[in-house]
Amino acid sequence: MANSSAPKGPLIDTESIQQQTGNLVRESQWWLQQHWLQILIAFAAGTVIVLALHGLRRLGDRLCQHDQRLRGWGHVLGRTIARTNNFFIVMLAAKLVAGYAGAPEGVATTINFLWTVASVFQAAIWARELILGAIEHRTSAENYSGEALLSALGLIRLLITVALFAVALVVVLDNLGVNVTGLVAGLGVGGIAIGLAAQGIFADLFAALAIIFDRPFRRGDTISYGSSSGTIESIGLKSTRIRAFTGELRIISNRQLLDKEILNTAVRDHIRLSFTIGVTYETAPEKLEQVPAILREIVEGEGGKVARSGFETFGASSLDYALQFDIPGNDWATAHPMRDRIMVAIIRRFAAEGIGIAYPTQTTYTAAPDGKLVMPYADGQRS
Repeated sequence: MANSSAPKGPLIDTESIQQQTGNLVRESQWWLQQHWLQILIAFAAGTVIVLALHGLRRLGDRLCQHDQRLRGWGHVLGRTIARTNNFFIVMLAAKLVAGYAGAPEGVATTINFLWTVASVFQAAIWARELILGAIEHRTSAENYSGEALLSALGLIRLLITVALFAVALVVVLDNLGVNVTGLVAGLGVGGIAIGLAAQGIFADLFAALAIIFDRPFRRGDTISYGSSSGTIESIGLKSTRIRAFTGELRIISNRQLLDKEILNTAVRDHIRLSFTIGVTYETAPEKLEQVPAILREIVEGEGGKVARSGFETFGASSLDYALQFDIPGNDWATAHPMRDRIMVAIIRRFAAEGIGIAYPTQTTYTAAPDGKLVMPYADGQRS
């Protein structure tokens, strides 16, 4: 049986730490004595690099705050550059200096470790600013300003920051030789649990981001979806509010809305209208030949563009002609009066040309038992 009272070694071996520190100091001193000229040149180059990066960061600040000509993606890029931290700048210069001046193994290992930490976390910061800048740029440039989605950017920033810095931490630990398999597995299980618990919220959140970047519609657009239609009033974190033409406010989740076929009538360049005009069978063939040209002339005279003007079918009591025409723009306030004027012009022109517009009629024939017509009377049979 092992003796439980045996002395245990210290958790931190101070002797080893002191020895390693002493070795590092001695190697650094030897390096400074043997390579002082290369170190001076490298230090001068590193100073230039640091100053250049600081100047680039100040340029990013100016792009963010003062230059109104680049308020779009230039603003996003400037803000990203401005988030470059001093630790990354110093370690970049130190990495270049160590590589040029031939630093000893201990010094190079220390610089490589610090450079890995600085570069990975700096990359996470840049990625976060680019993603958030892109979202803010879209929400401000595409008629989303002032909506509930903008107030949710804090939540979006938190989610993006946690995700990126978790990845950065795993990358740093992996570069240090730590076995991160268990950590990655734990993060994966935790992410799945959170995703399942809040899948509805995340689905609507990602649908809102899809609306921003894919832009199927914007605030103020008139859309039709499913069997409903209306005007977009606001796009929120979870739902979209649509004002129906009958006055009520309809609220639908972003995910359900994107699952439907959406017809955006606000971006169409024309409105197509159609008429079916019945002409009487008694109309002379010469007049029937003129009907398509007459309809085309009337529509073009009002500023419309004819898509089709011609005979459609033999109706029960009429010869039916189809007229389809386009009115430029998407304004029904212009289309409706034009449709009314075209209708009146057709009736007036047909009356002048002697072309009768048919209406449902029925003729009854009465016959005697022997099959001869009684009414209407055949010629010469009236008493």
